[in-house]
Amino acid sequence: MRIAVTGSIATDHLMVFPGRFKEQLITEQLDRVSLSFLADGLDVRRGGVAANIALGLGRFGLRPVLVGAAGVDFPDYDAWLSEHGVDTSAVRVSETLHTARFVCTTDADQNQIATFYAGAMTEAGRIDLGEVHRRAKPLDFVIVGADDPEAMLRHTATAHALGIPVGADPSQQLARLDAEQTRRLVDGAHLLFTNEYEAALLLERTGWSRDEVLAKVDTWIVTRGADGVSIATADAETQDIAAVPTDDVVDPTGVGDAFRAGFLAGLAWQLPYEGAAQLGCALATVVIESVGSQEYKLLTADLLARISGTYGHQPAREIASRLAVTP
Repeated sequence: MRIAVTGSIATDHLMVFPGRFKEQLITEQLDRVSLSFLADGLDVRRGGVAANIALGLGRFGLRPVLVGAAGVDFPDYDAWLSEHGVDTSAVRVSETLHTARFVCTTDADQNQIATFYAGAMTEAGRIDLGEVHRRAKPLDFVIVGADDPEAMLRHTATAHALGIPVGADPSQQLARLDAEQTRRLVDGAHLLFTNEYEAALLLERTGWSRDEVLAKVDTWIVTRGADGVSIATADAETQDIAAVPTDDVVDPTGVGDAFRAGFLAGLAWQLPYEGAAQLGCALATVVIESVGSQEYKLLTADLLARISGTYGHQPAREIASRLAVTP
């Protein structure tokens, strides 16, 4: 299965604030916020939703195609992704701009305040997904992740025109997209990914009800953090998949991307949605136990032990028969 992952490629600047944001916010002054948080540390890591998902798929041996725009500083990042099984031949490298930057501060409650600078991502709309599809092997699935809005719309329209199943994953860009843009990204998607907050925002943005969204997509997958994942379709009861527990929460950055990588790997291996979600939840827990979105250690025995301990031996055996993890 040849999966194209479109979306942002970025460098993450991750800081930790030892206090709680809520203790610094004054309700009566929210229209005039001027705050500075003294962080304990700074980690500079590789990130971006598309790069995170693609790297996870690459580590599972699936050779995904990364489709996005990066900057003049991309060569080292390119080498890292290629080393981990990602096809970067479809990445557009800007001649003048730097790779996008994600600057994020996380507090003691794992709440986050972040700023995203687009940089080279503004050139993503110049990428022709149809050309990527025609070159070498054709694409079997396209996930449209957070990116320059025009690129997201163009990739979605191209995939639909070519008859390629689409996974709509607007995530952080929901705050920027207008109603019509959001509807165009969602309508006709094979899969729709959101977290719980984004699900509510998507309903507000589109003006559609939950049932109306489910009439326009085949499956809606909602991640709920420690409460697991819900998988909803128009003609069946919602499936709730428990999260894989951990007592070692280090950094939530990239956890949702890790779930998507695991879920898509499961689909590529023809697991049922439940099994794909279990694999996604296990990978998400691995990632939350490390700093950064891509530096986690992925070991077959550890991953299967987590799946077996949470879901039972049979799901672990089904996943083990398909698993080929690259550390």
